[in-house]
This record gives sequence, C-alpha cells and structure tokens, in this order.
Amino acid sequence: MPTRLNDILRRHGDEIHVLMEFYFSLGRSLLLRSDLWDGLQQFLGETDAGRVLAETELPAIISTVQEAVLDSPWIYFAARPRIGRWTYWCYHRERRELDTAPVSRFLAFKERLVSPEHPPGERVLELDLGPFNREFPKLMEARSIGRGVEFLNRRLSSELFHELGRGDKRLLEFLRVHQSRGRQLMLNQVIGDVAELRRALRRADDYLSNHPPQAGWDEVADELQALGFEMGWGSNVERIRDSLLLLSDILEAPEPASLERFLGRLPMIFSLAILSPHGFFAQHNVTGRPDTGGQVVYILDQVRALEQEMYRRIREQGLDIEPRILVVTRLIPEAQGTTCDQRMEAIDGTRNAHILRVPFRDAQGEVVPQWISRFEIWPYLETFAVEAGEQILLELGGRPDLIIGNYSDGNLVASLMADRLQVTQCNIAHALEKTKYLHSDLYWQAHEQQHHFACQFTADLISMNTANFIIASTYQEIAGTTESVGQYESHMAFTLPGLYRVVNGIDVYDPKFNIVSPGADAATYFPFTDAERRLDHLHDDIHELVFGPQRADVRGELQQPDKPLIFTLARLDTIKNITGLVQWYARNPALREQANLLVVAGHIDPDDSTDAEERGQIEKLHGLMDEYQLDAQLRWVGARLDKQFCGELYRYVADRRGVFVQPALFEAFGLTVIEAMSCGLPTFATCFGGPQEIIEHGISGFHIDPNHGAAAAENLSRFFQRCADTPKYWHTISQGGLQRVEARYTWKLYAERMMTLSRIYGFWKYVTDLERDETRRYLEMFYALQYRPLARRVSS
Repeated sequence: MPTRLNDILRRHGDEIHVLMEFYFSLGRSLLLRSDLWDGLQQFLGETDAGRVLAETELPAIISTVQEAVLDSPWIYFAARPRIGRWTYWCYHRERRELDTAPVSRFLAFKERLVSPEHPPGERVLELDLGPFNREFPKLMEARSIGRGVEFLNRRLSSELFHELGRGDKRLLEFLRVHQSRGRQLMLNQVIGDVAELRRALRRADDYLSNHPPQAGWDEVADELQALGFEMGWGSNVERIRDSLLLLSDILEAPEPASLERFLGRLPMIFSLAILSPHGFFAQHNVTGRPDTGGQVVYILDQVRALEQEMYRRIREQGLDIEPRILVVTRLIPEAQGTTCDQRMEAIDGTRNAHILRVPFRDAQGEVVPQWISRFEIWPYLETFAVEAGEQILLELGGRPDLIIGNYSDGNLVASLMADRLQVTQCNIAHALEKTKYLHSDLYWQAHEQQHHFACQFTADLISMNTANFIIASTYQEIAGTTESVGQYESHMAFTLPGLYRVVNGIDVYDPKFNIVSPGADAATYFPFTDAERRLDHLHDDIHELVFGPQRADVRGELQQPDKPLIFTLARLDTIKNITGLVQWYARNPALREQANLLVVAGHIDPDDSTDAEERGQIEKLHGLMDEYQLDAQLRWVGARLDKQFCGELYRYVADRRGVFVQPALFEAFGLTVIEAMSCGLPTFATCFGGPQEIIEHGISGFHIDPNHGAAAAENLSRFFQRCADTPKYWHTISQGGLQRVEARYTWKLYAERMMTLSRIYGFWKYVTDLERDETRRYLEMFYALQYRPLARRVSS
C-alpha cells in the first residue's frame, strides 16, 4: 500500500495535497472510516482535484482506512487492507511527504490529542507480546480465523507423530495420565513404548474379532488389561475395536480428522467449573436486573447441554462415572428476593450440576453484602479466585478437568484459577466493552470514574493471552468484516494514554480462537406450529399482559388489538437501543398504522431501578411516548418474564403474524434473535455484530442499520405491506428462520463441539508448548504492576 500511495503522490501530489487540506478543513482531530469515506465522496464530486483522483487507486486505498488522526502539520492514517492486517502511514502537509509509520509511532501521535503536555519521544510502557509468539504456528488466511483447532491438528499432528517414530513417548504418557477416582483408564504400564503399543493394538484387534460386537467390557477386560489396555475405549466390543483402530491408523499415517475423532472419545472431561461472578446469577427472578441478562440464560442452557453430552460420551466409552458441573458466581447476602444468598443451588433440568456461590470480601476479609456493578467488582476478584478455587476443590474432591470463564471478570478469575490449579482454560467474552464505546481506550480517563475501563481492558489482555482456547459465537466477534473491525481484533493495538500502550496485544490469527455458536433451549423455544407442545394455559395471562388495562408495571393500552405486533425484548441499556426503536416507530405514520409496538424492557418507574443508565433510558422512553402520543399504539411492559412465559409470548406474537426486532447499536451475538427465530417469528436485527451472521438477509430474516432508523422503519413497513399483499411471504421468512437455526444454532451442536475442543486443546497443551510459559510469566508481571494497582484504585 505505501508503494502504491507514493506512486500516486508522484503523479498527483497537488491533488492529494488539496484532499489533505480538505480533511484538515473539517476541523476534527479524529476522523472515523465513515467520515473519511463520506468526505472523500464529497471531495471527488465537487472539486477538480477530486475528479482527477477519482480515476486513480486512491478511493480504493482510502476505503481501507479505519481512522485518521490530525494534528497539524501531520495527518496519520490507520489502514486495514485485510482482516487482521494493519498498516500505518502519515502525511506532512507542509513538506507534502508521505511515509510509513510503525504502530508505536501512530499510537504515540494519537496520544498527543489527549496528553499534549507529554514530551515527544518520552518512553512509555509498551505491551508487545509479538516476540513471544515468533515460533508459534499461526493461521495465514482470514477465512481460517475461528477454526484454530482444525489448523492445530493439521500443523502439529504430522510433526508430533514424526517424532514418535524416533521413540518419543509423549502420546503414551498422555494416554496413561487419564484416571478417575484412582481408577486407571486407557493404558497401563504393560505398554512401554510405541513399538509395544503397535503390537498390543494388533493383538487386541485379533482377540476382539472373535467376540460379538455388542459384548461388553467386562467380557473382554481380563485379556485387554493383560495386553496393556484399561477401561475407557468403549462400552462394547464394536466401540472398543473402532477406538483401537483409530489409534492404530493415527500411528500409521496421522490425519487431522482421525486425530480429532480419537481425541473426542478420550475420557478426559468429568468435571467443569464455569465462572460468572458479576450480576445476579440465579435461575428465577433475575433476568433484567442490572448486569443480568442473556449471559445467565446462555450459561444455564450451556450447562444442560454440556451435561447431556458429557453423559453421552462417558457412557459410550464404557464408564459409569457421574459428571459434575459447578457454575461459580458471587454470593449476595442482600439478594433482593432472589436465591443469590444461597451457597448451593441445584440447576433445574440437570442431574448433577449446581450453582456454587462464593462471597466477595473487602480488604478486612468481611463479606460484602450488597450487589456491585460489573464496573466496580475488580478489587474483589483476586481473593474471590482463591476462595472460589478452594470451594471448587472441596465440592469436586479434586481439580476440575476444564475451567470456562465468562465475560471479562469471569475470564480473569478463570486465568488466575487455571494457573493455580494447572487446568485447561477456555474463555468466552460474550461482549468486550472496548468496542461498545467510541474511543473508550483513548479517552479512558473520562470514563474512569464510572466504568473503570483501564482495569477492564487490562484484565481482558491478561485473560485473552493466558487462555488455552477462546470460544466466539461468530466470526465477526473475532475479526469483524472487510469493512468493520472485530471485537478481539480491536485489542491488537490501542493506547491508554498516560498508562500504557499496546502495540501487539492479541492476534486474531492465533489458533486459540474457535467459533462455537450457542442455541436456544429447544424445550422452551420451539415453533408456534407445534400445537401439542404449546402452553395454552398461559394464553389468558399473555393476552392480559399485552392487551389488558394499564397497571403499575405497564404503560400504554393498545386501541386496535387486531393489528400485528412488533415485539422487542431487552435490558433497558443505551447499547440495546430500545428507545431508538420507539423513535423510529413513532416517526413513521405508515408503520404506526400497520402494527402495534410491544416493548418488554426495564422498569416503568425510574425509582425502581438502581442503575443510573437504565433510569436515564426509562425517562427517555416516557418522554418519547408523551412527545409522540404513543399510548394507544405502544405497550410497554416493565415486568420480568420467566423463560416459559417468554417462549410462549414469542409464539403468541407469531400467531398474530407479528415480527421480532432487535435494534441494538451493537450485539455480540444475539440470543433473543435465536429465540425468536426458533419460535418461527420473522426477525429484524442489527447489522452490527452477531446477528449479521445469524440472519441471511431476505431469507431467514432481515438486517437493519440502527444508525439509520428511518430506513429501518421503512423496511418494517414494506414487510408488513408485502405480507398483506402476499400472505405466504410471512410464512416463507418464518420457515427460513427455523431452517437456519436448525442447521447452525442448536445447543446439541454447541455441546458436541465444546467437548471435542476441550479434549484437543488439553492434548496439545500436554504434548507441545501450547502452555506458552514465557508469555504467562510476562503477564504475571503485567498483572502485578498494572492490573493490581488499577483494581485497588477502583475501591479507593
């Protein structure tokens, strides 16, 4: 790119200078991609210099620029010619010279906007993890991002087994480490090397070939144990032979697919610890409270699916072990009518999964009784990690086989706990705050009193880089699109002026990233056409909620109940943009005539909320209803709905040929989108984040741009008009959504993939240098010198 730019500069230096002066004339220090592109289009169409540059490659080059920083006489550009690949260059308006710049210089220039008093060239702390990863295998193609386990199997399997030919015993040692409650699994000490393993595999196959396929382990155990094999190969002869042959094939000529199948069978995962400290974590009466939403639903559904998959795999391998899952969260003595003050709570729909609650403690060791915002919990996490780890060991009788972190706080606790217990660690971000707020890194100090972003971003960097593998719900969560930057990608390089500068924080081409999309609880969210499963006994209550008279937790009374419903459901946060949807609806007369709007969000009375942001949104929504006189067309419900009721509400809206709208400014995944589609309800959802991948526009739903609300409302209006003209169209979109969910977004698929990934990463962690000890030690220092002081500052 710099070569192409310099070539254009040589030929059209005057015209480029005029363009740069145009950008300076905008009078802004920071220009985003949209600003640069919109400005360029104006420049190309209105100036002679622009008409000349329109015939060059410059428009294509500018289209890759994500931001520009202006401070005369310099203008710096951050370009992203490909996903995850960045280049930086600068232009001097007086000398009319163009040059490339290292990322460090770009960030330093950017810092001058916030801290102009710092002397140029002053050394600052730079976080650069690149040197630790020079020899580590990395993906090369953007299309491979999120498929890390496939890459690792291809890259490492041949290397590993080539070494085994020279007598390496790492695979044998790995197969021998598997035990459960003192019982040896897989291999015993009879087999001493690879040659003996090959001979034993041949003899075992000859022996098993003379037994019925359905004969159990007990019938062949004595002979197999004498050959060196223990329980865990399968529940019957057919399964045992298949597992042994898979291993034999791998030793003969390793193939990634065979290795994945074999590792997926190994009895490695009997217990899980799932970390989710913030919010009100319980099964009932919590969703919609501050910091408590889709993540709780996600984890509980995840637990049920994982337990079923653990049972299935354990039984298939011929074992009678009972798996255990602990969801570890915070105990809140002032529980506000929830069960969050109970230490242990059995999880509904499981056999042996529980919520384990551990309190936060202050500096004196006293239990903190009240709920604390997710932005304020950082000082408590280190001691929480220690006490929670002790409680987990007590409950499980030993270390868990896998630790899964959730959100920034849970991931940090998972990293501390996994390091202490030496357990494989998986991280799930759900959402990274850095991408929710524009320039939240550059202007971190302005947010510090309320959001403490410096602490959170530091925690994210530590946990991302210590995790053995990271689960993302969508490709966009990791790497964005050709036009937009992914959540994880935004952590590659950024600056917190006055604190530290990240020049190489996270690499989206790292094979630790894997896409595993969740689903919706199939027992709760099923098609509206499934009459036998419908919860008809709830219909009177639903009708009363939607069309009954106003009450304390409801505002608005729909005067034309025969119209279809536009339904939305979310927390009343700014990012969820519920008030934006209300405004779009209010300003579109045709849409108001075609459909009613049903909003289930927050509280009706702002005094009922303990969250300042939510109170602001409540007041704004009341203001919109007053301004546009919406009480006869908008029904606002401030009640918390349980899952069963909510599932039937989706179907009730579908019965009336309505739609679901998810209007968020950004949505990391979009669980409500999956829920609505699973019920057969046509869905319109934000084009920013996960819903862009979930929905195939015009086939299984529709994308909307929350920054262009008038267009979104017009699209909704056109949909209702088309359905009125062609009633089958509603059913076409409904079926498209159902088919999309069934193919890609179910908890069964999720659990199968998670259990396979945990085994594969556990294997590679054992037999290779995936542990990355150098990185870990570096991050321990970063934790002590940066995170811990920042966390203490939160509580001061």
